Amino acid sequence: MTQHTEPHVPPATLRKVIAASAIGNFVEWFDFAVYGFLATIIAKAFFASGDTSVALLKTFAVFAVAFALRPLGGVFFGALGDRVGRKRILSLTILMMAGATTVIGLLPTYESIGLMAPVLLTLTRCIQGFSAGGEYAGACAYLMEHAPRHKRAWYGSFVPVSTFSAFACAAVLAYTLDATLPAEAMNTWGWRIPFLVAAPLGIVGLYLRWRMEETPAFREAMSEAPAHSHSPLKQTLRHHGGAICRLGAFISLTALSFYMFTTYFATYLQVVGHLTRAQALMVSTIALLFAAAACPIAGAFSDKVGRRKTVGFTCLWVMISVFPAFWLASSGSVGASVLGVLLLAVGALLCGVVTAALLSETFPTRTRYTASAITYNLAYTIFGGTAPLMATWLIDLTGSNLAPAFYLVVIAVLAMAGGLALPETSRISLHDAGELDDDPVARALQP
Repeated sequence: MTQHTEPHVPPATLRKVIAASAIGNFVEWFDFAVYGFLATIIAKAFFASGDTSVALLKTFAVFAVAFALRPLGGVFFGALGDRVGRKRILSLTILMMAGATTVIGLLPTYESIGLMAPVLLTLTRCIQGFSAGGEYAGACAYLMEHAPRHKRAWYGSFVPVSTFSAFACAAVLAYTLDATLPAEAMNTWGWRIPFLVAAPLGIVGLYLRWRMEETPAFREAMSEAPAHSHSPLKQTLRHHGGAICRLGAFISLTALSFYMFTTYFATYLQVVGHLTRAQALMVSTIALLFAAAACPIAGAFSDKVGRRKTVGFTCLWVMISVFPAFWLASSGSVGASVLGVLLLAVGALLCGVVTAALLSETFPTRTRYTASAITYNLAYTIFGGTAPLMATWLIDLTGSNLAPAFYLVVIAVLAMAGGLALPETSRISLHDAGELDDDPVARALQP
């Protein structure tokens, strides 16, 4: 095994790295949050249906369709990122995401142009999905390749911090608009404001990312072998198929718990718990701010006990807490709903923090962007993008408001099996990442 010296990155540089990594992630999830929080209004604006449930299902179907482009975006941007560097690709993805989000805020409604309205909405969401495919894994890789090995999960936790903060900001903005604007104004033009906010955010993010330096790990990898001498996608599929399956199994829970908590639950609180939209957004905001604040604590916990123990604890937490969470959220009480959503938030934030670390620790530098983007986006496409749709469908099919909780438990069992099959990576050098996956004997000897 080649010995590599861990680069020392000054704290001031690390702070800039965190800001540059987090801003694009913030823009990405801000849009997804706004879409989920305003789903009932978007359903009325873009889909003609006398049945509110049918219009809502169509709205969440568009949400899911956009995710079908994420794996393709992950392959495309991941391979480019492993060839030309993290910086350039992250600058491109934030430009595409912010632009597409702004366009949604300018789209005409069904009343104006008929069927072309949902068609244009779907196309714009697909552009967002394609660009988002290269965002999260790239941001994690960029941050992890700067972070000291003994605090990788702690530093990496600021990526999910930006995710939950984006949802919190979207909830606050949606809540403020909903509370201050008349219903007619909100339904006609008020819903557009959160999408238009993406324009200035994207400009700031592009400025920060364009000024970034390339990561030490990537520069060293390029000095050992030039970009044209390897095929990231081919090497990923040939050498890391097993790791993709095992990590993907765990990330399935990350995706499902995240979207159940952040996107679907605001709708669940309104439809099942019979809270007003303003009350549902307030409950969601409290839980999101809690999640954002708790992510660094979860990162420190994972750095101390290791990735495998964090995975096991997280899966058990979800299995135990999910039924009380859904029951409390369906009670109709604001206080009980807050407690229920907080229970779900703990599982979602633990999943997000350990996933951010594992995405980079599981794969080697030369194929890290490609392999982590494929793994992350496949799991999020199958289990994340379909979460609101599946939850709505399961309740409609079974007649039970707890049906989504059973679904989460099944996926938690799958996630535990996959996650615990991964080697312990919390103390390895990122230069050696992926080597245990290629060596089944070494993997078997891991505690």
